[in-house]
Amino acid sequence: MKILFLFILIFHISHVNADEIYNLIKIPNLEIYKLKNNNNIRYLSAKRNFKIGINKNISCDKVNINNLNTKFPLIEKNLNLYNSNFLNKIKLKYIVFCENLFISEINTGGLPDNKNRTLIIDINFNQKYFERMIHHEIFHMIQNSHRNFFNENEFSSLNKNSFNYAECSTCSDKLNLDLYENTDGFLTEYSKSIPSEDMAEIFSFLMTDKDIIKEKIKNDRILSNKINFIKFSLAKIDKNIL
Repeated sequence: MKILFLFILIFHISHVNADEIYNLIKIPNLEIYKLKNNNNIRYLSAKRNFKIGINKNISCDKVNINNLNTKFPLIEKNLNLYNSNFLNKIKLKYIVFCENLFISEINTGGLPDNKNRTLIIDINFNQKYFERMIHHEIFHMIQNSHRNFFNENEFSSLNKNSFNYAECSTCSDKLNLDLYENTDGFLTEYSKSIPSEDMAEIFSFLMTDKDIIKEKIKNDRILSNKINFIKFSLAKIDKNIL
C-alpha cells in the first residue's frame, strides 16, 4: 500500500511540474532534466515532439536521452561560464533540449526567447560549431535585453564604407560558420549577414577561443574595433563576463 501511495505521489508531482513548466514557458511536452545548478539554470528536455509559434512554424523532436546524457557535460561546461546574476540580467533561466530544431523549415541550432526567459537548443546541431552556437544564441539574448548598449548603426559604421549587410539573416546566402583565414573585419561568412549575427559570431569566439581572437586582431583594425565595441557594451552589464 505504501509503495502504491509513493508511486501516485511521484506521478502527481511530475504532472504538476509539467503543468508549471508549460505555464511558465509555453512549450508543451517537456520534462525536467536537471534543476540544481550553481547558476540557477533549469534544464528541461522534450519528451515528445512539439510545435510552437503563432503559426506552429517552430518544430523540434523529442530527445534521445542517451544522446543528451552524452552531450550534457559539454553543454553544462559552457553554460557554467555565466553566473546567475548575469543570466538574470539577460533574462535567461530555462534551457530546453530537443533534436532537429526548425524555424519556418530552416534548420537552426538554437532559439532564444527573452519573454519566457528560455533558450531552446538542438543537441544534434553540427558538433564542429556546437559550443560556439550556444554562446552565439546567448548573445542574442544579451542584445535583445539590452538593445540600447548594442547600437547596430554604430557597430555597422566600423566596417568599410563599401560594405553593406543584408536586410535580414534569412535574406542572405552567407551561412558558412568556418573561421576565415583572412578576416578583413569578419570572422566568418555568416558574420556578413546582418549586424546582430556579426556581433553574435564575435562573442561566440570570445567565449570559446580567445587565442584565435588575439591572433586575428593583430592585422585587422576593423575586427579589433568591433571587439572593443562588444567588450565595452558587455561591461555595462557585467564587467567580469569576458
